[in-house]
Amino acid sequence: MRLFPESAQVQLEFTKVRDLLALYCQSDHARAKALELRVHTRRDFIELELRQTHEYRQLSANSIYFPNDVILNLSKELKLLSIPGALLTGEQFMAIRRLCENTAAIFRWFDNERRQAYEGLSRVISDTYYEKVIVQLIDEILDESGQVKDNASDDLRSIRMNLYRKRNELRKVFERIVSKLNKQGYLAEIEESFMSGRRVVAVFAEQKRTVKGILHGESDSRKTAFVEPEETIELNNQVHELENDERKEVIRLLRELTAKLSMYAALLTTYHRVMGEYDFIRAKAKLAGDMNGEYPVIMDKAGVHLVEARHPLLYLYNRKLNKETVPVTVTLEEASRILVISGPNAGGKTVTMKTIGLLQLMVQSGLLVPVHPSSRFGIFKQLMIHIGDTQSIEFELSTYSSHLLHMKDFITHANGRTLFFIDELGSGTDPNLGGAFAEVILQELVKKHAIGVVTTHYLNLKVMAGKTPGIMNGAMSFDEKNLQPLYKLVLGKPGSSYTFSIAERIGMDKQLINRARQLVDEDQYRLDKLLNRTEQDLQQLQKKEKQLSHTLKENEQIRKEMQQVLEKEKHRQQVELLKEQNRVAEEKIAYMKDMERKLKQILVEWRREDNKQKVIKQMEALLFKKDEKKVVGKMQKKIDEKFKEVGGEIRVGDKVKMKKNHQVGQVIEIRGKKAIVKIGMLPMQVDMSGLVVVQEKPTETPADTK
Repeated sequence: MRLFPESAQVQLEFTKVRDLLALYCQSDHARAKALELRVHTRRDFIELELRQTHEYRQLSANSIYFPNDVILNLSKELKLLSIPGALLTGEQFMAIRRLCENTAAIFRWFDNERRQAYEGLSRVISDTYYEKVIVQLIDEILDESGQVKDNASDDLRSIRMNLYRKRNELRKVFERIVSKLNKQGYLAEIEESFMSGRRVVAVFAEQKRTVKGILHGESDSRKTAFVEPEETIELNNQVHELENDERKEVIRLLRELTAKLSMYAALLTTYHRVMGEYDFIRAKAKLAGDMNGEYPVIMDKAGVHLVEARHPLLYLYNRKLNKETVPVTVTLEEASRILVISGPNAGGKTVTMKTIGLLQLMVQSGLLVPVHPSSRFGIFKQLMIHIGDTQSIEFELSTYSSHLLHMKDFITHANGRTLFFIDELGSGTDPNLGGAFAEVILQELVKKHAIGVVTTHYLNLKVMAGKTPGIMNGAMSFDEKNLQPLYKLVLGKPGSSYTFSIAERIGMDKQLINRARQLVDEDQYRLDKLLNRTEQDLQQLQKKEKQLSHTLKENEQIRKEMQQVLEKEKHRQQVELLKEQNRVAEEKIAYMKDMERKLKQILVEWRREDNKQKVIKQMEALLFKKDEKKVVGKMQKKIDEKFKEVGGEIRVGDKVKMKKNHQVGQVIEIRGKKAIVKIGMLPMQVDMSGLVVVQEKPTETPADTK
């Protein structure tokens, strides 16, 4: 991304975010990437960076272990490895081994399922592989402590065996000499000492010529002399020679191992980079966690749609003070490409502008940002900013001259992929002239299809924004009663500067205020006063909207509670229905058992009875219900005694008789040509054609009978 001026990152405080990110990095690789964090314009790169950070943050949130806890800075070792004839120490080889083990753990972690679930993180190792031979080569030569093994070579094994024997022999001879000299009273210390790698005895200075051997030195006090006994000289020589042979063989083996691993120098460098990349991703995820960063939507086209966006550094600062950071919701896209923010000084205009700019830089550098996940960020090719006093001493330019110079550059280079920010457009000169130039500049930026934010106090720019397509007004809310900014951006309306209101509230002399008003154009004063009043009315309206919203929420809660009551009642009715159905089913089962019993009895009678015709009649009566007509007749007679048919149209609430089985119930619902009839506790769906309206006959009293 092209940035203008070069100090744009400093002005938007992007450098502070980079420095903060670097503090979370543990490896040199990650720290260097953080401090050199670049703003990119490739969507695939940005998406990958954001996805990786988001996936790592998910791991942390779900307490899932990821094997990148080994942090090693091996740049020096890897450079040596690629130099012919170089020699690495055992400690350095063990560090390389830990690097390989960590890499192996990462490869094992990414099974098929995790490669799909964490595709972004798996991309880090997609272009490399794990080579187990490296660890095998190291283990052949070195033990767990990094020392060369005795069996690393036949020569080393032989040298160390001889060295062991000679040291034992020397120890025995030395112990005998020490015991002898101690008995003679020559020893100043009974503990053995070493001088220049050779074994010596500490004797009193006056006895140094008595003890035959080589004098290696004296103590600082000159009271003790260090003598190598004559009997141990040859053994010391032999031990010293073997130690030199051992040292040479160890160096040879380490140099040979270095040469073997040099074949894998490029691969090991990749492992080191992979470890640093995961450390960098972890640092970004940690920063996102502290800032409450989210993964927004990335668009191909230029534009910004922020939902509940917060300035990340201000959010961190306010959180320490337990203060709320007022979010910003704004859309800068094709229909409304330029936002003109007005309002009182110290009301949050510049902070709002910096919030948009900083978040855009962070997203295009692959950082999660404190916004609602539904927020959308386009990709811009260049970012231009003009904030504060830009007076140039070097070029002898005034504030306004420098301002115009920047605006010239804006107009020259701006295009549809440009995001710009201008603080106090047109300031620094005569208000009327500055306002006129500001209007022209804004018109040119609209023609260039650039997207940006402008802050101003000029009324002509507020009026222009209200009537020019592609430009919209925005105002920072202000509490006139308490003379306090609310730091809230309200879109669609210009804001008042509250110049005279603030002067009145702080108690300035009214005569001075009136004199100032007389110097201001009447239309301008009236417009500012109207904006003032409009903003206060809007604040009152927002309060009422909040109250209404609260009432609606309470009503919704009551509705949900009533719904729960209805659901419980419905459930109760369903339970009653199931109970009735179970009762009917139980009656049917009892009937079938009775039928089974009677049939068995008839079968027994058939076997015993000679009069088979009698048995057949019994069976026919049982199976074909010859007595059913009698039963139905009795039921019909009973119903006719209690109800009379009146006919007519069937309505809900009517009592009806089923023509088929002569049962009487009440209509509780009508569904087209069907009716729901409640008979007892059991509702039934019946065709309307099978029903007739009935009316209960009046009960006859004994007097009526007479």
